[in-house]
Amino acid sequence: MNLEKLIKKMKQHPKADQIGMILCHNGIVRGTARDGRRVSGLRISVDHAKLRAVIAENIQKPGIVDILVEIAEDQDLAVGDDVMYLVVAGDIREHVIAALTETLNVVKSTVTRKQQYYI
Repeated sequence: MNLEKLIKKMKQHPKADQIGMILCHNGIVRGTARDGRRVSGLRISVDHAKLRAVIAENIQKPGIVDILVEIAEDQDLAVGDDVMYLVVAGDIREHVIAALTETLNVVKSTVTRKQQYYI
């Protein structure tokens, strides 16, 4: 996974002249679960068909040029490891923030499944 590479790819997009903002999400493995239990790591699985559908839907939002996602799937990740990069490029702040938020929420709720390992 390489966030810098994704940003560079966005800047080379055929519609790069329409991009006024690139917003990135970098999800990492936290040391504690939402319920407060200590975490030693996790493993992510991805439904790729759903991921493609989510991206295709959100690219259609006003002002969005492209959406790129990389997920560290099917590997044991430790606390501090990168889990997901989500990069959204578009014209103005309001459009890009809304698209990133919606894409991230749907990816986390319907596209990925995680198995956390507890201490």
